[in-house]
Amino acid sequence: MDNDGFKKLIDNFLSKASDEDKLILGNVLGGMKNKVSLQNSSYIGSFLGMEKILTEYTCQITIPLTSLINNNLGIVHGGIIATLADSAMGILANEAAPEGSAAVTAQLNTHYLSPGIGSSLSCTARFVHKGSQTMVLEADVFRDDGKKAAYSTGSFFILRKS
Repeated sequence: MDNDGFKKLIDNFLSKASDEDKLILGNVLGGMKNKVSLQNSSYIGSFLGMEKILTEYTCQITIPLTSLINNNLGIVHGGIIATLADSAMGILANEAAPEGSAAVTAQLNTHYLSPGIGSSLSCTARFVHKGSQTMVLEADVFRDDGKKAAYSTGSFFILRKS
C-alpha cells in the first residue's frame, strides 16, 4: 500500500472509530514503531508490547492488557496466553541453543487456571531439560494480582540454521 492509500485508510478509520478503537490503534502503531526502531525483534513482541528480562536460566516477559487481546467475555484470549508462554520459553531455548542453531517449538501444552484479567500478565520460563537435540521448558503465567493464570510446558527441537 502506498502512503496515499494508507492515509485514506487511516482517515476513514478515524472518522468512524470510537475512543477505544483509537486507543487500540495507538497501541498497535506504538508497537510497530518499536519494531521499526529495533526496540523489539519480532512483530508479535512489538504488537503485544512485550518487555523481557533474560538470564542464563530464566526468561520473564510482561505484557500490558488491553481490550485488543480480550475475547468476547472481556478476558485475555487463551491464544494470547499461549503465545506469551511460547515466546518466553522460545526466547530462553534460543539463547541456550548452540551457535549456528535455533530452537523451534515442537509441542506446546497450556493449562488455563484463572481468567486473564488486570493490567498486565507476566510469564517466567525455565528449563526442565536442556539436551543437544531437544529442550523441554516450563512456564508460569501470572496476573498482576499474583494469581496464576496458566501453566505451560513446551518441547523444542534444535535445528541448524541454513
